[in-house]
Amino acid sequence: MSKGKLAKFADMETYRNVFQYPYSVVSDVPFAMRGLWREEFFHNDNPIILELGCGKGEYAVELAKAHPERNYIGVDIKGARMWTGATRALQEGIENVAFLRTNIEIIDRFFAPGEVQEIWLTFSDPQMKNPRKRLTSTYFMERYRRFLVDRGIIHLKTDSNFLFTYTTFMVQRNGLPVIVRTEDLYASSTAPLAEASAIQTYYEQMWLSRGISIKYMQFLLPHDGQLEEPDIEIELDDYRSYHRSKRSSLETSK
Repeated sequence: MSKGKLAKFADMETYRNVFQYPYSVVSDVPFAMRGLWREEFFHNDNPIILELGCGKGEYAVELAKAHPERNYIGVDIKGARMWTGATRALQEGIENVAFLRTNIEIIDRFFAPGEVQEIWLTFSDPQMKNPRKRLTSTYFMERYRRFLVDRGIIHLKTDSNFLFTYTTFMVQRNGLPVIVRTEDLYASSTAPLAEASAIQTYYEQMWLSRGISIKYMQFLLPHDGQLEEPDIEIELDDYRSYHRSKRSSLETSK
């Protein structure tokens, strides 16, 4: 029988690989380990890679297992889900992965300038009605710039045509260098796609079984230049792939 939410939260209070600082807790108090993740937690000088919106943490754990020469941190606000990945990492002795439970809107409070090398965005909510909440929006890109190295790598892996199209226009509007882009990850075989296709989450397998293609993009985020939002209407996703009906009669959104 699976544990309830309260039991999972109680577990995570004792987990050495979990740091819980939701907005209501952190407020304006500085995070003591900011800039010291390698020294105080990982105890190495390896690159740090974030997975933002990590859910159950299965992707972060699998990346950590596949790349022991790198450090991974899964970030999400939903602790009951995160418990799964954090528990598995402890049980399997995976030392190069940690979990941070916080609001991604304040992610820059937890990392010092240049402390992070890469960011993974795996199946993020497309936020079709609210551009400011999209994890590939310029609002978030500006925050990533505060702790990501200059020309750090952003990975986007998604089933959402809306989010993928929006991100494509955002990248083009701001002249961000694209390393690789594909609208059908598993129909491609080029070397840069190997890492992205090596791991499949539970929900990703479900979408693939329904014939929904997985899209992937890898681009660089330079520190220089003012970022601008793309001004273009994009066709909304079919909500059926998200197990919910449409909330309005709109067919497109910016």
